[in-house]
Amino acid sequence: MEPEVPSQRTPSSRDAMTGRVPLAVAVVDTNGLVSHWSSGARRLFGVTRQDAVGCPAGELLPVTGVLERAKEEGRPGAGPVPDCGLGAELDGPPGGSLPYPAAGRARIDEPGRGRIDVLWWAYPLVGPGSERLLVLAADAGRLGGGKGEGRDTGTVAPAFALHTEFPGYQELAGRLPEILPSMSVGEATRIVAQVLELGYPVLEFSHRSQVPVTPDWGVPRRDARHPARSPLGDGAATPAPRTVPRPELDLEYAAVRERLEFLNEVSGRIGTSLDLERTIREVTSAAVPRFTDFAGTHLRAAVLAGEGFPDGPPDVTTVWHRVWVEHNDEPGRWDDTVPVGESIAFPEHTPFFRCMVTGEPVLVPYVSEEASNRISGEFEKRDLRPLITHRSLLIVPLKARDVVLGFMVLMRRPGREPFDDMDRTTGAELAARAGLVLDNARMYTFQENVAETLQDSMLPQVAPRMAGCDIATRYLPGARLGRIGGDWFDSVKLPGSRTALVVGDVMGHGLNSAAMMGQLRTAVLTMATMEMPPSQLLRNLDDLAQRLGEQYLATCLYAVYDPIRSEVQIANAGHIPPVLVRAEDGRAELLALPTGAPVGVGGVAFETATVRVRPGDRLILCTDGLVEVRGQDIGAGLAALCASAAHPAASMDDACDTIIRALNPSGGRKDDVALLMARLNGIPGDDVAEWQLALDPREVARSRRLVRGKLLDWNLPDAVEAAELMVSELVTNAVKHGRSHHVVLRLVRTGALLCEVSDDEPAPATLLDATSHDESGRGLIVVSGLAREWGTSTTAHGKTVWFEQALGKIPGPRSHTW
Repeated sequence: MEPEVPSQRTPSSRDAMTGRVPLAVAVVDTNGLVSHWSSGARRLFGVTRQDAVGCPAGELLPVTGVLERAKEEGRPGAGPVPDCGLGAELDGPPGGSLPYPAAGRARIDEPGRGRIDVLWWAYPLVGPGSERLLVLAADAGRLGGGKGEGRDTGTVAPAFALHTEFPGYQELAGRLPEILPSMSVGEATRIVAQVLELGYPVLEFSHRSQVPVTPDWGVPRRDARHPARSPLGDGAATPAPRTVPRPELDLEYAAVRERLEFLNEVSGRIGTSLDLERTIREVTSAAVPRFTDFAGTHLRAAVLAGEGFPDGPPDVTTVWHRVWVEHNDEPGRWDDTVPVGESIAFPEHTPFFRCMVTGEPVLVPYVSEEASNRISGEFEKRDLRPLITHRSLLIVPLKARDVVLGFMVLMRRPGREPFDDMDRTTGAELAARAGLVLDNARMYTFQENVAETLQDSMLPQVAPRMAGCDIATRYLPGARLGRIGGDWFDSVKLPGSRTALVVGDVMGHGLNSAAMMGQLRTAVLTMATMEMPPSQLLRNLDDLAQRLGEQYLATCLYAVYDPIRSEVQIANAGHIPPVLVRAEDGRAELLALPTGAPVGVGGVAFETATVRVRPGDRLILCTDGLVEVRGQDIGAGLAALCASAAHPAASMDDACDTIIRALNPSGGRKDDVALLMARLNGIPGDDVAEWQLALDPREVARSRRLVRGKLLDWNLPDAVEAAELMVSELVTNAVKHGRSHHVVLRLVRTGALLCEVSDDEPAPATLLDATSHDESGRGLIVVSGLAREWGTSTTAHGKTVWFEQALGKIPGPRSHTW
C-alpha cells in the first residue's frame, strides 16, 4: 500500500451515532482482477483507480481468507490464479464460484496511518457480465471504539433483516455508476438487484445505527478436522465469531424460501375471477406437481350453489361437492374413484371428517396398508386403497371467518419426501390464502343470485301472444353492474281486446333503482286496468313518484294498442321515442311524439298522441342503454336502431336478436337494456261481433241465442255450451246492476274466444263466497271455473267483465310480409 494516503475528515460522534460510515466499493471479475474501484476505496486503501483496475484483487483487498476456505472444502475452480485469492475463488464453472455472501475483519498497515481495522463484505454476482464479486469495506474505527470491544464504546452485533434499507443504501444504489466511473447504468442496476435479492443484512451498533453485513447463514461450512481460521486471511487461529458455520440453517433457509416462492406464485395465480369453480381449479392445479402429486378440492354444496354463508360446523350429513381433481398420474386413473362433480357425505371415522369438523390440517405422513384398509372400509361401494396406500396424506381446510367452506386432499407418491410439519404449515397457508379468495367468490356468487332473483321477480313474464298482437322482449343487464337495474317493460291486457305496452327506465343503477322500478311498475299495472288515457296515467305516475321521494325519477313510454280500430295511443315521459316499422315497405321511422319530463319532476303536462297502424306493422320500444354510447350523439344510436329494425327477419325473436347484435356487437354495454317489440296483427271485422242489450231480464235468453249463432257461424260448435253458460251469468249480473243505459256484449275471435260484457255500474265485479242456502252470487264462480282467464276493469263511467275461453283448435298466427 505505497501510494500516499489522502487526508480524511476526522469522524464525528454524529457519524457513529447515525451509522453514516464511508464505504469502499470494488468489483472483481472472473479472473480475480479488479474491474471497478471507487473513490471510497482510494481513500481507505490509498490506491488510485488507475493503479487498482486490472490488478489482482488479492494484492489490494484483505479477503484472501475466502480462497483458503475454498481450498479447504476442495471445491473445483480453486487455484488457477495463485497470486489472486479472489480470482482463484471465482474462476471456473459455477460450482467454483463463491456461493454465499461472506464477511470478515482485517488489520492492515497503511504508511503514515499505522494499523487500520477494516470490516469487509463480499457479495457474489451472477449473469452474463464478467463481474463476479462486489466487495464493500469500511473503517471499523469509525464505528466508535476501534475494535468494537465493550458496550460503552460501541457494540457490533450481526443480525439479518430481509430487504432492510440501511443508512446510505439509497445513496450507494443511486451513485454506484458515479463512484465506479467505468460502470454502466445497466451493470449497476443488475448488481444492486442481486444484492437486494440476497436480502439486506444489517450490522447493529450502539443500539441505534446500522451498516451492511452478511447474516449467519452465509458462512461456508468448515471441516471439523481443521482448526478455525481467521476469515481475515492472516493465518491466525481465532475464536469462533458470532457467524458460526451452521449448514443446517442454509438448508432451512432454502426450504423456507422455496415455500414462500411457491405461496407467492400460487397467490398470483388464484383469484383471477370471482367464479367459484374457476377459483377452485386454479388453487388445485397450482399445487401439482410442485407441492403434491394429487390434489382434490371439495366445497360444501350450499356454498357452491350460492346459498349464502353456511350455518354451523359440518357433520356427517353435510354434503360436499368435489369441484376439481388434479394429479400427475396417468390420465383418467382416478376418474371412477374420485370423479369431479360428485356430491358425497364423508364418514365420521376418517381423516377427512376430522379435518372438516376441527378446521385444522390433518397429516398422515405414511398411509400403511392397515390404515388404508381402515379408511377405505368407512366408504360404502368405494375402494380408496389403490389411491391412498403407501402414500403421504395431508388434508387442509378451506376456511373463512372460522367456518369451514371446504377442504383439500393432498397426497404424495411413494418415493417422494413425505409431508412433514413444515409442509403442514405450508399447506395450511395455501388453504388460508385460497379460503380468502374463495370467500370473496362465494359472497359475489351469493349476491349475484340475490340480484338475479330480485330482478327476475320484478321483470314480467310477458305472454308472446295477446289479442291482435305478438310480443317479443329482451332484457340485458349492464356488463359492469350485474343482473340488477331500473329498466323494465310490461304488457297489460285491457278491455276491448286492447293491449297496453310500457317501457321505463329508473335513473341510476343497482338495488335502489331496482326497488324503485318495482314500485313504479306495480303502479302502472294498477292504473292500466282503470281505463285511463295514457297521458292521465303518466300524470298519476308522476304524482306518485313525487310522493315516494325526491330521488324517484324515471322515464316512461306508455302505449295502448287497439287491434279493432287499428290505432295506437302513446304518451311519453322523457323517454326515447319508439320506432314503427311499416309492413308494406319495411320502412322504419321514429315516431314524433310530444316529449314530457321524466316522472317525478312534477308539474309537467303529458300529451297523448294517436298513431294509425296497419296489420303487420311492428312497434319497437327500448331503453336508452341500447342506443346510447358514451362519447357519441344519441342520434347515431337511434339511426342504427331504425336501420337494424328494418332488416327482414324470420320471426319476432330473430328480429330482436338482429337489433341486439347490431347495436351491442361485443356485449359490453355498461347500461341495462330493455327491448319490447310488438307485431300489430290487428283483428279483422269478421272476427268481431257486438250487440247492445236492454236492461231487461229477458235479454239474458237473447244473449245466449246470439252467442250460439255466432259461434256456429265461426265453426266453433265445441265452444257453444260453455260460452252460453258464462255469457248468461255475466249478462244476468249486468242487467241486474245496470243503471240507465244498455249493456254491451262483444265476442272476439283470435287465438282464443274473448267475451266482454260492459255496463254503466262502476262498482267492480266481486267473486262472492256463496253458501248452499244462497239463491245468487255464484255467477263469477261459474265463470272462474270454466274460463281460461277472466277479469274486470272499471272506469268512471262503468265496468267491463271479460273472460277468455280456450278453443279446441287454435288458429295459427297470421303471416305478414315485413
